Amino acid sequence: MSACGRSGSDRPGGIRLAGSRPVVSCGLTLPKPLRGIVTPLLTPLRTPDGIDRRGLKRLIRHVEAGGVNGIFILGTTGEGPALSRRAQEEMIHGSCEAAGARVPVLVGVTHPSFADAVALARASRAAGASAVVTAGPVYFPVAQPQLEAYTRRFADASPLPVFVYNMPSHTHAFFEAETVARLAEHGNIAGLKDSSGQIMYLENCRAATAHRRDFTLMTGPEEMMAECVMNGIHGGVNGGSNLFPALYVALYKAAARGDLDAVRPLRARVLDISRRLYNAGTYGSSYLQGIKCAASVMGLCSDVLAAPYERFGPAEKETIAAHVREIQAELGGS
Repeated sequence: MSACGRSGSDRPGGIRLAGSRPVVSCGLTLPKPLRGIVTPLLTPLRTPDGIDRRGLKRLIRHVEAGGVNGIFILGTTGEGPALSRRAQEEMIHGSCEAAGARVPVLVGVTHPSFADAVALARASRAAGASAVVTAGPVYFPVAQPQLEAYTRRFADASPLPVFVYNMPSHTHAFFEAETVARLAEHGNIAGLKDSSGQIMYLENCRAATAHRRDFTLMTGPEEMMAECVMNGIHGGVNGGSNLFPALYVALYKAAARGDLDAVRPLRARVLDISRRLYNAGTYGSSYLQGIKCAASVMGLCSDVLAAPYERFGPAEKETIAAHVREIQAELGGS
């Protein structure tokens, strides 16, 4: 556990409230805005609730070598909500230790309990993370005023900068653009990670938060990352960057400089990865099963999943393995 001194104010981490600029934690300074590819890191598991620390170090070294600009742990791709509090805290400490001060670590702290979400944020700061990510309250339906009030209250309590996570397919809560704009007025809310898959929504959020030039906007779906970046979004939190980080970084850079000739073939490869690796199963879990199976084939980590999901059977594994070999050959062995 890293030791964190106080700075800038008497609140833990030196965080000031609404109206002031967010102050960094004891971890790596969070770029404002954060740009590029942030890998929503897989959670390497030995058992359905046991962290594989060696696999974790190996995976982090792999994505760092590919040039990613940050890692996001305990999100959807990281199976965060399915893990015990003990496993979550082990993942937080293991990730911060493995990443050192080379890339910022963002930690998903979404939890049905507000108190537990705050406790995870405090554990993240103690471990040396740079920011936390919340999708707001889960399970109970909430209206926009409740969603805004909850997120403000959480940002007041968090010792780290906060990213809002719009994931309506899983949480059944949607942060409307007007709500995001009001939340952006809070000095400890650093940005938005959107996984709604709606380009116009992100554009509306971009326009609504124009008063915060340091406010980060990221898209989750990798299939639309390039288009979003070319329209002013700061980057992507893309699952495929666990496997082929250099490809996603190259696509981001091409999109950021507006190089359409470079974007087209790179985007085609990303779409091909999505088609080949994320749809081998017949259920909504096929994305997680597929990406973990591919990581196992590549020797990055095991394909063990947290409950309720289970790893692919032999037929699906062979399909994924064949696709991985083909993709690696097409990418020159990466």
